[in-house]
Amino acid sequence: MEEKTLKSQKIYEGKIVTLRLDTVELPDKKYSKREIVEHSGAAAVVPVTTEGNVIVVKQYRKPVETVLLEIPAGRLEQDEDPETCARRELAEETGYSTDHLEKILDYYTSPGFSDEIIHIYLAHNLEEGKAKPDEDEYLEVIEIPFDELLQKIMDGEIKDSKTVIGILAADRILKTRNK
Repeated sequence: MEEKTLKSQKIYEGKIVTLRLDTVELPDKKYSKREIVEHSGAAAVVPVTTEGNVIVVKQYRKPVETVLLEIPAGRLEQDEDPETCARRELAEETGYSTDHLEKILDYYTSPGFSDEIIHIYLAHNLEEGKAKPDEDEYLEVIEIPFDELLQKIMDGEIKDSKTVIGILAADRILKTRNK
């Protein structure tokens, strides 16, 4: 079932992604081309307050030309540990920090064309601070009750995959613990 890479050519190398074109040999000995987006990966956090609310951010996303409601997240720096990235992004985007960060899961965002992986964490024991977003980030920090966030997902108001996956996974974990 594997594809053997015969040739790999970089088409574009940017700040966030690299695009390469691979020529592969298929299991039936035929050949094909694969356009692959390389990405360093990311970490995201579901920050839950003691009241059971979730801290999320609202921001405009140019690729989809709309404002999205998202859990805090960001790209992994070179050789950065995902947990370190999650803590950094939580603090930068929301101002919150935590002494309790727990890995929920990781997943490939679009393995049909990209190697991007996102690591999602659950944060408790939040301590409020001052947000310090990147100079090109314009965010609004919002605290939303968990059930309201779940309803927004079910109503199709939240379309960001890391947020949908993170909230649904966190909900499952929290409900299992509270049984």
